[in-house]
Amino acid sequence: MTSAAAVIPARYQSTRFPGKPLALILGKPMLQWVYEAVRQARLLDRVVIATDDRRIYEAALGFGAEAAMTSAAHASGTERAAEVAAALDEEFIVNIQGDEPLITAEAIDRLVSGIAGSGMMMASLMAKVADLALLGDPHVVKVVTDESGKALYFSRAPLPYQAPDFFYQHIGIYAYRRNYLLALARMSPTRLERHEKLEQLRALEHGGGIMMIEIDRPTLSVDTPQDIIKVEGFLKNRT
Repeated sequence: MTSAAAVIPARYQSTRFPGKPLALILGKPMLQWVYEAVRQARLLDRVVIATDDRRIYEAALGFGAEAAMTSAAHASGTERAAEVAAALDEEFIVNIQGDEPLITAEAIDRLVSGIAGSGMMMASLMAKVADLALLGDPHVVKVVTDESGKALYFSRAPLPYQAPDFFYQHIGIYAYRRNYLLALARMSPTRLERHEKLEQLRALEHGGGIMMIEIDRPTLSVDTPQDIIKVEGFLKNRT
């Protein structure tokens, strides 16, 4: 039987949006929106918020979440998730960013079932985008795959070149076999990872594979305070 735990890395310091995990969305901290959505996933046995900031830790406990204090030296969410995963027993670890308030339980369940059924060490999500104006947006990460759905490359640049009809946007939620996550966090950062500022490229550059699981639509992550307005508008319309 598949066992899986989710880790939600959340840090307070952000160049463009300090305190982002605790920013209010319709009166509730963004991190709480993420946690409550993740908790609805049927295939998760446990959800842990991982942070190096006491304010986030105490807020998480306040809305009933399990939380863990981690080292402040981590350079990425992957490393923070790996520290927590080292103390967990579940076979699969799902790394869910704390700035994804619109992530759905269905997407997480698809990711868990996808990695479990594929035999791969790592999996992630993607969604088809028909608005080609977004192809050149460096904040929209693109992915291309082989015929079997394994990632060939991720980029902030237009990918593929001159796509005539659609492209796939990468959704930064990852599932790993636990031992692979621990090994990945110990691997050296790579050239393309540093150049593109995309930590998933470390796995590809070290020869690992990433199975891409398609979901119906992109999520709306929060990078700036202006994104809060967009998320609130979506939630009001959904309600």
